[in-house]
Amino acid sequence: MSKLWGGRFTKETNKLVEEFTASISFDQKLALEDIAGSMAHVQMLGECGIIPQKDAEAIKQGLLSIKKMVENGEVEFLVEDEDIHMNIEKLLIEKIGPVGGKLHTGRSRNDQVATDMHLYLRTKTTELITLVENVQHALVEQAKIHVETLIPGYTHLQRAQPVSFAHHLMAYFWMFERDKERLIDSLKRINWLPLGSGALAGTTFPINREKVADLLGFETIYPNSMDAVSDRDFILEFLSIGSIIMTHISRFSEELVIWSSQEFQFVELDDSFCTGSSIMPQKKNPDVPELLRGKTGRTYGNLIGLLTVLKGLPLAYNKDLQEDKEGMFDTVETLEGSLKLLAPMIETMTVNKEVMRKAINNDFSNATDIADYLVRKGLPFREAHEVIGKTVLYAIQHGKFLLDLSIEEYQEFSSLFEEDIYTVLAPEHVVAVRNSFGGTSPEQVLGQIKLAEGKLQK
Repeated sequence: MSKLWGGRFTKETNKLVEEFTASISFDQKLALEDIAGSMAHVQMLGECGIIPQKDAEAIKQGLLSIKKMVENGEVEFLVEDEDIHMNIEKLLIEKIGPVGGKLHTGRSRNDQVATDMHLYLRTKTTELITLVENVQHALVEQAKIHVETLIPGYTHLQRAQPVSFAHHLMAYFWMFERDKERLIDSLKRINWLPLGSGALAGTTFPINREKVADLLGFETIYPNSMDAVSDRDFILEFLSIGSIIMTHISRFSEELVIWSSQEFQFVELDDSFCTGSSIMPQKKNPDVPELLRGKTGRTYGNLIGLLTVLKGLPLAYNKDLQEDKEGMFDTVETLEGSLKLLAPMIETMTVNKEVMRKAINNDFSNATDIADYLVRKGLPFREAHEVIGKTVLYAIQHGKFLLDLSIEEYQEFSSLFEEDIYTVLAPEHVVAVRNSFGGTSPEQVLGQIKLAEGKLQK
């Protein structure tokens, strides 16, 4: 059978060209979206009297039949039919006869494919919002257990100040909360309807775009047909959001890799999320967080790839835009797989509280509190900073930590030191006094957990 568009041509398409330009190998993922858009379009055509109602009904029933075949995996998509649109239209004509050719009245593949991708991303974005929330739930549940579990807080990967482990976990909750908000906000731009724009200039048929928008659940209709068929901003936005989500996943994965190492031993990942070595039987490798960290590069690449495709395109549609789909599909699948693994990995990890506490006891992360102590006694901060720097140096040179120094040793550096310095230096006190809003004190951490639970209940 010749191409559905082949009337203008005197030669068959070169097989190499056919294989090179065909997109059916990947855009078949849009089959159900394509059928949904076609069903709304043909219902509108019938109601507007553009095609007879009986033809519209025949087309609708044919599409429903094809939909069932697709869902059951009974359709073999063909490269010679180029893309998902032509494959389904050809199937329709084979099923109900020439009347199937009326489906394409008043539309083009240009507005058809754009509509398919809007429908696809709307569904996937909604699903991803739920997956992000699942990770947030896992973080909150672990945080509720570990409000009073202390861990060294780091800057420059050097121990800085002790913090509540729950506080550390909740930092990621808020990262994912912003990700979720970005996904939700992006739905406003995904939910624009291109269908009815034709190839680029609209159509001569008296179509009702508002009807199609209503049937497909779109909130906005593109007011400019050229913009409608060439716009891929909504995909760029999704790829950008996806890259940010993967950045957060990667950062947390990096911490899990570090924390689960022999050098740290702060956490142990469940065996079901680790693998072994082919040669070293003692190994327990954190392959899942490592791969989550690694897959971040795919999403960055997909974003940069589409930005590069779009940067030099004149209006309106160009074949270059066929390159918009594979990266989109890949980012969706990468996010789905990553988020589905991250939530249960967080839920099942074991937290080694004693190891964390020992790390805090054997460092100088309480030094800032001594400076604050001296400031409250009237010493200017810069002088207090110098005093504590010398005190820490002395302790290091004598193989001691700050809680090991005697009061006499402290008073060699400042007469302002008194016995209450040991209360100030206790890790629980160091954490508890950081009670400003957003701080690491148990009171503040419990408050942010409550706030987080409220976000999840909305």
